[in-house]
Amino acid sequence: MRQRILVTGGKGQLASCIHAIADQYPNLNFIFVDRTIMDISNDQHVSEFFGKNKIDWCINCAAYTTVDKAESEDDIANEVNVLGPKNLAKSCKEHDVKLVHISTDFVFNGEKNRAYTENDATGPLNTYGKTKLQGEQEVISVLDQHFIIRTSWLYSEFGHNFMRTMLKLSKEKEQLQIVNDQIGTPTYAGDLATFIVQLIATSSREFGLYNYSNEGVASWYDFAKAIFDMSKIDIKVNPIASDNFPTAANRPTFSVLDNAKIKQTFNSEPKYWRESLEVCLQNLKDDHYNLNPKNQV
Repeated sequence: MRQRILVTGGKGQLASCIHAIADQYPNLNFIFVDRTIMDISNDQHVSEFFGKNKIDWCINCAAYTTVDKAESEDDIANEVNVLGPKNLAKSCKEHDVKLVHISTDFVFNGEKNRAYTENDATGPLNTYGKTKLQGEQEVISVLDQHFIIRTSWLYSEFGHNFMRTMLKLSKEKEQLQIVNDQIGTPTYAGDLATFIVQLIATSSREFGLYNYSNEGVASWYDFAKAIFDMSKIDIKVNPIASDNFPTAANRPTFSVLDNAKIKQTFNSEPKYWRESLEVCLQNLKDDHYNLNPKNQV
């Protein structure tokens, strides 16, 4: 019998990456929804949807991710990032559904000088990070059958992300100034999507909190340079300090994630970030995917 997987945030980049590989898993039936179909911040909407649809797994890709705007729209960020996961966890518990919830490296304050493990103390610096951490806590308090996956610096062929922004700006400007003192790991959403779907395909019950990112370390400047070098785009990129590029939200200066737990638990080997970036850029160049996948209900 085919397992039915509900994917929230159905038009976002991670859900789009899941959509792109769905055909490789004939025993899984994916149901992609956005807020027009099921508003996760509305408990009644979630409860009614779960009541009308047989669901085995839920992947929560829905999130308020506009980091700077969250500082002035904290009520909306709270609805999506805190109430949403809470509502999903409640319905998952009621209907015996397993939940995969996506979180972020921004739950950390960035003051550590080595990669963060799942056991490290959190200390988010901005509203986005605070609400994502609260969302994790809501899931943990309500539902035992959960996977919480913290990831970092997601990009892909789909949607709005740093890589696509850099490619767009390279057509409009002769030079760019990119921050070089915020350190993390660019993570290809296609790799994360594959990890999540394989987690479900193998019916894993190793529930808990996990980090998942690509391997390696980079600054935003390093990331931008790699994008342009691999794309053979001739543009001058100037490294600047964060202090010279003020933003509404504070960001951690170091948020590299330690992948040891997923390697040991799932025998998973995340790729080095440059390797995955090359794959993504080639896919984009070849128009490898339909970049406007239709939701299915």
